[in-house]
Amino acid sequence: MIELTHLRIVAALQQHGTLTKAANALCLSQSALSHQIRYLEQKLGVEIWVKEGRRLRLTRAGNLLLETAEKVLPLVQQSQRTLKAYADGQKGVLRLGVECYPCYEWLTGVMAAYLKSNPQVDVDIFQRFRFSGFEGVLNFHIDMLITPDRVDHPGLHYEALFEYELKLLVPQTHPLAEKDWVTPEQLAKEVLITFPVDEERLDVLNGFLWPAGVRPQQHKQIESIEIMLQLVALSRGVTVIPDWLIERACGSLPLKSLRLGRQGMQRKLYAAYRTEDQQLSYQQAFITVAGSMSHMVV
Repeated sequence: MIELTHLRIVAALQQHGTLTKAANALCLSQSALSHQIRYLEQKLGVEIWVKEGRRLRLTRAGNLLLETAEKVLPLVQQSQRTLKAYADGQKGVLRLGVECYPCYEWLTGVMAAYLKSNPQVDVDIFQRFRFSGFEGVLNFHIDMLITPDRVDHPGLHYEALFEYELKLLVPQTHPLAEKDWVTPEQLAKEVLITFPVDEERLDVLNGFLWPAGVRPQQHKQIESIEIMLQLVALSRGVTVIPDWLIERACGSLPLKSLRLGRQGMQRKLYAAYRTEDQQLSYQQAFITVAGSMSHMVV
């Protein structure tokens, strides 16, 4: 009774909010879309949407259909792309998600080597997810997630790609620049500049400052590593980035790196993918290439 067309309609209505915008996205006339919605509601015997002014709101039944659409449509799209890849003589499509802002420079070199050694594989890279990256893997939105975090789930398998250390960057004129390492208390009056990541997932906060009961004076989030480093060099704040990025990113900027605590803050970067895909050859080939290029981060 429920067809893929119906799921696409529910997903489009939720995404665009109005009949007009959803119809345009589906390449339908507004009257044709209205007719299909009425037909679906008649077949199901329940209302899917209710009007609130010019916008539409999902009913309880509509939300159930939307949950189904969000699970089914990505899987169908993946199958269609993979089948097309087979038809074109390719092994498949690797949809790669990235939850590590500084990783793109490293990933550029890895992708070049991977595609060269695996010419029969297509690759898509995603940075932003409607849900978390882990849900993206489990719900077939992506096939593999590059992440510094681990979430225990029986459906997820992890491969450690390389280890690194998070370090604090300060301008060379900063009073802390004379030290080799810092305590959490020494950052209490600093403006902390980070990538735009949820605070709960920022290691400098949840693994260094918060356990000591310390918060920075101010927290700014910036997407651009170049702007972030320029602000630090101009004494507008301090930041924390992986050690492997410091030499190549800082260049000639007047910056000094320090350890977070006497022992430093060690982390790992992982590739997370579905447990059932452990034998998928072209995914394993990516992990092999990524592992062999860990020297790029040393």
